[in-house]
Amino acid sequence: MEKRLSIITINYNGLDDTCELLQTLPLDDPEVEVIVVDNASRADEATAIEGRFPQVRVLRSRQNLGFAGGNNLGIRAARGRHLFFVNNDTVFGQDAGQQPGTSAAVMLQALAERLESSEKIGAVCPKIRFDWGDRPIQYAGYTQLSAVTMRNRSIGFGESDHGQYDEAHPTPYAHGAAMMVKRETIDRAGQMPECYFLYYEELDWSLMLRRAGYEIWYEPRATIYHKESRSTGQGSALRAYYITRNRLLFARRNVRPAAQRWLAYAYLMSVVAPKDAAASLLRGRTDQAAAVVRGVKDFLNVEH
Repeated sequence: MEKRLSIITINYNGLDDTCELLQTLPLDDPEVEVIVVDNASRADEATAIEGRFPQVRVLRSRQNLGFAGGNNLGIRAARGRHLFFVNNDTVFGQDAGQQPGTSAAVMLQALAERLESSEKIGAVCPKIRFDWGDRPIQYAGYTQLSAVTMRNRSIGFGESDHGQYDEAHPTPYAHGAAMMVKRETIDRAGQMPECYFLYYEELDWSLMLRRAGYEIWYEPRATIYHKESRSTGQGSALRAYYITRNRLLFARRNVRPAAQRWLAYAYLMSVVAPKDAAASLLRGRTDQAAAVVRGVKDFLNVEH
């Protein structure tokens, strides 16, 4: 039976974070289904989640499918007209005295209203704030990605929230931590690209959505709080590897014409990667430096 909304989150060795998120969701709304994809956690966390939250559908993958693969598994199981993808290390704010899920229900409705306000809108993201200190802004939309550096800027990043980004607007890219997408948009544009495993896949998917004719919007009436990088770690060698490799992969898949793409390759491999590796060595992080080198090598060894 079709649902109004499917909420999809991925769990990977993150039982406590996932349960904290689930406690803030409208689990008892019959028009909303919540799907947790357990991405081959070391322990049987799927069973633990099912025991604590019987309203939640838990899908257990025998192998770690990465961010895109895990979400695509959820997409194939989902029955919602709209799909809300949310990181498990996020929470919706909850006011004192509110019933669990009340705040999330209001904010999810705001996202749905923006999504339904135009046939051209295919995806919408809330305001995202870090879940520490005074909860500074992480995302209030993105600037355009540079075709050479493969970098862009998250609007408002690190700023205290004084309402300065409380106007909805189109944005070039969705943020992978929290995004609502129409089912018809996915049917037309395709599922998330699984070649990245971690990082850059939501930027690539955003371009897929835009090439299919859709707009992406930022909607500040909804706010979600993000602990960030609980699964991989901000300073991990794993992150260094995938960021290095995937910048190059993103350029290969998306930068045209060829001359500009080769300029991006040259910059990323002769400037960015050596700089990142050297900075890691100066910090005594030989593992990070090796991960950067391996990221370049693995990209070059893949058939183009």
